[in-house]
Amino acid sequence: MRNILGNIKSLYPVSDETLGELQSCLALCRFPKRHQLIKENVFSKYAYFVEKGLTRSFWLVDGEEITTSFAGEGSIVFSMDELYYNKVSEEVVEALEDVEVYSILLADLTRLFETNIELCNWGRIIHQNEYRRLHRSHKERLTLPARERYEEFRKQFPDVLQRTNLKYIASYLGITLSTLSRLRAGE
Repeated sequence: MRNILGNIKSLYPVSDETLGELQSCLALCRFPKRHQLIKENVFSKYAYFVEKGLTRSFWLVDGEEITTSFAGEGSIVFSMDELYYNKVSEEVVEALEDVEVYSILLADLTRLFETNIELCNWGRIIHQNEYRRLHRSHKERLTLPARERYEEFRKQFPDVLQRTNLKYIASYLGITLSTLSRLRAGE
């Protein structure tokens, strides 16, 4: 759990007692590449802390996968629709590599947010950061040319380029695979 605990502590000063409370709710899971941790139109009932591996989130739009995010070691992935609105997920979270994750029931995560101020504040920081990432990504897609979007992606997700299929990156950037290939060739 080194990656997970390190990331939690880097975001908010969570005590060892609180980390113990969180760890008591976690279960180790291993999933193969391409496994869908969260499925569209299904209640998963779990959030996943990524210890090892890489995931991507995507929407299916008219049969096409539109990548919305990537999550690597130390991250947490879950359906916001399910956690906050008690609705089935509109997104899919898929393993891009074999992953080692720790699952937590969403009911337990909610209880911890409601009863533990440290975890509540850690959760707030996670959501602030995700909101900022989404806001920046939206602005970049609307205002920046493809090359500058690609450069921003490289800064935000430096290891993803080496670890995943370029079509997922092109989808995230809102460009074609051939455009991405030209941008990479010009490096």
